[in-house]
Amino acid sequence: MADGWCTDTGEAVYRSRDAVKNLRIRVRIQRVTSTAGLSQHLHQQVLSQQERGVIELDTFSSQTQAASTTDAEELVVGWQEKVFSQYEVDLYQTASNCQTPLERQYHTEIMAMERSGRRQNQRIFTYTDFDRFSKWEEQAQSLLIPAQSTPTFLAERMANVRHRRQERRAVESVVPKTRLITWEPSEEFIKNSHIINTPVQTMHIMGDLGPSGKLGLKENEYILCTIKADGNGVITIKPDFNNNRGAYRFETQGEKREVWRLYLENASSDIHAEEKEKEQRMYRDLYTRHKDYLNSLVGQDFEMPPPGILRLIVNGEIVSAQGYEYDNLYVHFFLDLPNNWSSVPSHCLSGVTQTCRTCSVGKEDVAFFSYPFSFETFFHKEDESDGSLPQWPVLYFKVLSLDFWQRYRTEGYGFLVIPSTPGYHRMTCHTWRPLQSGAVAELRRFFIGGAPELEDISYVRVPGTFKGKRLSRFGFRTQTTGSVTFTLNCIQHARAFIDASTLKKRRQTVLDQLGGHSQQGSVYNVLEAFQRAHKRMQEARETLPRDLINTSAQLNSESSA
Repeated sequence: MADGWCTDTGEAVYRSRDAVKNLRIRVRIQRVTSTAGLSQHLHQQVLSQQERGVIELDTFSSQTQAASTTDAEELVVGWQEKVFSQYEVDLYQTASNCQTPLERQYHTEIMAMERSGRRQNQRIFTYTDFDRFSKWEEQAQSLLIPAQSTPTFLAERMANVRHRRQERRAVESVVPKTRLITWEPSEEFIKNSHIINTPVQTMHIMGDLGPSGKLGLKENEYILCTIKADGNGVITIKPDFNNNRGAYRFETQGEKREVWRLYLENASSDIHAEEKEKEQRMYRDLYTRHKDYLNSLVGQDFEMPPPGILRLIVNGEIVSAQGYEYDNLYVHFFLDLPNNWSSVPSHCLSGVTQTCRTCSVGKEDVAFFSYPFSFETFFHKEDESDGSLPQWPVLYFKVLSLDFWQRYRTEGYGFLVIPSTPGYHRMTCHTWRPLQSGAVAELRRFFIGGAPELEDISYVRVPGTFKGKRLSRFGFRTQTTGSVTFTLNCIQHARAFIDASTLKKRRQTVLDQLGGHSQQGSVYNVLEAFQRAHKRMQEARETLPRDLINTSAQLNSESSA
């Protein structure tokens, strides 16, 4: 603020849950120079000469009143309320000038207003969203921002986009099947694509700031305030309300540069206590009905699996892959179900991610996939007398790369055992790939792509078809490559978890030991590790020479004696 003027002429953004039709703005303009200064000078001269009795008071009083009525004006304007200017009154009074239905409606309103003599404005008028002026607002003269001789490229493109109506039907568009992403956009492409596509209704509060006897000229029309509103309740006002600040100062164009004051005030009526309480009750009723509607969609009965069946739901995500030789990576994965596990026949247990470029994060090249997947499986133990621990599903995956010439290479194999405990898990799995000896294989991999592949991907762990006691990988050459990061959200669902009688049993079945508690999961891990160690000891004893076993037995007998 300088010298009592408000210099902040930027726009203000408001958000209201109330209907925008209840918006009221009080606009007041006042001339600072020219006629206002002359009328004030004449008024002081009249008062000084009144004491002398030399001048006729009627003449100067009539001049002062005429000057005061045209130099200051105040009007309360509602949202999209049409207030006619002197130019529009003169134009639409003649029926031959009205061609469109909107112009004929204006002709009817103006004639009714002239007959009733209830016109309250002289200088302040409005342009609504239905007027042609709203389509070319960028080319109109502005009091607060100098007018541009030629509109910008974006202004021309936006002229018809942001004034679209909400009720218009959407135009069917064709989505291109190729080149959905433009990696290197040109300047022309950026200019054509940089368009805001939000429907907005606009209203302008205008002022006819011409001389007192020359009202109704288009060159004397200026924008006092611009109001925009969209369907989300966002209202933009430029300039903002004065809010106990100084008046806005603007200067007209032309030979006679005159200074005017502008005051903007929010004149919307406050809601009464009874209406406010009624509105709150209406919102509470609306929220209650919406909640009941959602409950009706979900239902009251909680879906439970059949007795003796464990339901396992895995919502996972392939987060990223790092440490690989080539770029443009993608992951092929599938879920392997052990014995006693099943899934819905229509449910797919495999998937392929999108091809992703790598970016440098520290010293590593990382490809961020953020690829979600979901599995739903069921476990049912037919023989409850079998006390062996069940096997959990395994997620096998392989990482591949694809270059510009459509040459793909196998970058690594890996596997992930689904955790036995429910909840959130973040795991990083390291991978390897088969390696051929000699330089010819590496040259073939570099120039024409391709690499040795596993015929059975389950060979990464223990193949499901393997029935022997020992799995030998002697002579099989591999090379450690990168790693893949997963996040898993596991949900376990079974009747045994909530059955009180089952929880009271001292000895639980194998299905009950699969409960969703971390302690039970830890016990399961310990028992599985113990079983593996015991199996290895048996295999080691079988491989020892018999003489060494007999010697150890004799030593044990002598020590006991």
